[in-house]
Amino acid sequence: MNEFMEHGQEEQVQLSSEGEQKYNAYVKQVTPVHSLGTQMLKAFVTGGLICCIGQAVLNFAGRMGLDKDMAGAWCSVLLVLLSVVLTGFNIFPGIAKWGGAGALVPITGFANSVAAPAIEYQKEGQVFGIGCKIFTIAGPVILYGIFTSWLLGLAYWVLKLAGVA
Repeated sequence: MNEFMEHGQEEQVQLSSEGEQKYNAYVKQVTPVHSLGTQMLKAFVTGGLICCIGQAVLNFAGRMGLDKDMAGAWCSVLLVLLSVVLTGFNIFPGIAKWGGAGALVPITGFANSVAAPAIEYQKEGQVFGIGCKIFTIAGPVILYGIFTSWLLGLAYWVLKLAGVA
């Protein structure tokens, strides 16, 4: 009987090892392979194009007689608007997938993170859909951004009182 149990356990270990090998082969097959250099180049190109659009808006606003602050405000508004419109037409997700952080880090990515849940959950209604879900992605960014700036302001104030800053 003891021999039978040992043989059964060996068989189970062998089957387990075989299943693990099959699983690892499957994972290797379905896991996308990314080239870091290619990803960085795509992010650079995407972010660069977004910045070129922003610079074109700044230059145009300057030629129209707006001061630097007002031109910057218009640039931000137009980049956010462009991002939201592209998100609404389901174009921005493709840009973000191709360009990675180059599309997601600038203000356009933040606008997309607010607009995408609003579009996705609009079927659930104004309150329980859009109202509850609109900041699911952007909410933590806003929360921790404000909290971090508060902490840094407090540290600066303390350092200024101590005469260090």
